[in-house]
Amino acid sequence: MTDSERTARRSRLVGGLRPADTGTVVRLAGWVHRRRDLGGLIFVDIRDRSGLAQICFGPAWTETPGFRLAQELGAEDVIAVEGDISLRPAHARNPELPTGEIEVRARTLERLSRAETPAIPVARGPSEELPAEELRLRHRHLDLRRPELQRNLILRHRLALATRRYFDGLGFLEIETPMLTKRTPEGARDYLVPSRIHRGEFYALPQSPQLYKQILMVAGLDRYFQIARCFRDEDLRADRQPEFTQIDVEASFIDTDDIIRWVEGLMVSLTQEAGLNVAEPPFPRITYRDAMARYGSDRPDLRYGLEIHDWTDLLRTLEFEILRAAVAAGGSIRGIVISGGAGASRRTIDALGETAKAAGAPGLLWVKRGPDGASGPLARVLTAGVLDALGLRDGDLALVVAAADRLSATALGAVRLAAITGLGLPPLRTDAWVWIVEFPLFEDADGALAATNHPFTAPWPADLDRLESDPLSVRSLAYDVVYNGAELGGGSLRIHEPELQRRVLRVLGLSDREIEQKFGFLLEALASGAPPHGGIALGLDRIAMHFAGAGSLRDVIAFPKTTAARALFEGAPTPVSAQELEELHLRPAAREREVEAV
Repeated sequence: MTDSERTARRSRLVGGLRPADTGTVVRLAGWVHRRRDLGGLIFVDIRDRSGLAQICFGPAWTETPGFRLAQELGAEDVIAVEGDISLRPAHARNPELPTGEIEVRARTLERLSRAETPAIPVARGPSEELPAEELRLRHRHLDLRRPELQRNLILRHRLALATRRYFDGLGFLEIETPMLTKRTPEGARDYLVPSRIHRGEFYALPQSPQLYKQILMVAGLDRYFQIARCFRDEDLRADRQPEFTQIDVEASFIDTDDIIRWVEGLMVSLTQEAGLNVAEPPFPRITYRDAMARYGSDRPDLRYGLEIHDWTDLLRTLEFEILRAAVAAGGSIRGIVISGGAGASRRTIDALGETAKAAGAPGLLWVKRGPDGASGPLARVLTAGVLDALGLRDGDLALVVAAADRLSATALGAVRLAAITGLGLPPLRTDAWVWIVEFPLFEDADGALAATNHPFTAPWPADLDRLESDPLSVRSLAYDVVYNGAELGGGSLRIHEPELQRRVLRVLGLSDREIEQKFGFLLEALASGAPPHGGIALGLDRIAMHFAGAGSLRDVIAFPKTTAARALFEGAPTPVSAQELEELHLRPAAREREVEAV
């Protein structure tokens, strides 16, 4: 027993009781998980965040008022009991519970709180499905009682604590940065907060602490980290939330290898804390260009192999119009070989074709190789020699996309992931870590240039002479860490020279006046003597999700939003009264949307 478990109403947490405690008198407090009335005996499973234990009530050892109360307990009532820990009879032990060898024979029982019938069940059998997610989010206070969600939140706490210990050991300082800040373009919409005092002016909630942590480097606080809350007003999906938490890191007088080494060490600590296979540095590094060519993705899942091959030279002369037309238009022919995939049904292959089309490709070609020869749309033009050159053996399936050069790779990347799921392909390894490096500095956003990461990322020094003349060819000193196909974080070395920062912002289309208006404070800081610096932001929510084996960020966040950015439990967002809007110098968009002041 530790002092952290002891309170005025309890001496132990429920989940830590073991046979070695037999004969001990304990006080326990928690929720009624289940009750079973056998007439002469009553069994109650009591639950707290540490686990479950069985309480046995009997007239021979339980005070009469307590025994009568046990007969009327309801699910989720809050109770306190005092009793003796005893071994269960051999036939009544439960090997599936850590506490399954013991029970507590209750001397006394007190009901601390009576619960109404739960809107959603907390206690579930192994075959019972969860209620709909919207219903669970509406009754989140009950949903959070589920042991699996409590385990996720406990793991998240331990990961955050381990992160703090790790960076403290490296001499980093945890420094808070502002939540009400200035709007800066970082790739997503800002959440705006109107100022009551300064009419017509707005704060922005931070998309990240990016500029502040750079200024901390200029200030001489050369190793910073923060477990930072961030906000982005963007479309949501399972791995995104409008508010999220990141492990934010910045350091001075470093290069890419320093950040990578520190992050790899952190992942060793966090995987160890989570009880997973401990990460084994150094992680492989793949350039962005190679990742896109070999896997059709900048966050490739390397557990499965299945590299994309460029078969343009091998197949361009075949008498197959789709292949010839793609090459004639300047495109390429790419394919993947699925070992043992010849058993895939036509229905499965057709579904993969739909995946290719959804990714922008005109379609998906395929060929199977068996002991009786080849089959499929490409079979008539592929000789045994060509099949050998493609690497197809008996029982294999090849999937082919012929399209514009980059599109053929990205479409096959989508097909690759769909094939892994659709064909139930086994992984070659349990865990796969990789760094993606040498991202392009800029990208084409509907005909305009945009920063691939953010506009403070340093260009690759060897590419600087093309910054204005051929900006899309310029690489950046950026890096992402990927785990089992999920990007856990990304960062870069930063621009620390004010004139180079101005050049990058001009390439992005900002005038000198706009540069001064939006980034004058940063340029002023850089001009005062800025050290070379860089950093990374790692998604704590995403790390917790993957390390817990959860299917959604909502399973590792206590009070998440829906994909419509609504908080169903508390009912946010809500309309406000005309009077409140007036105080903020705002005018309602439509009179009928006003609500009466409460």
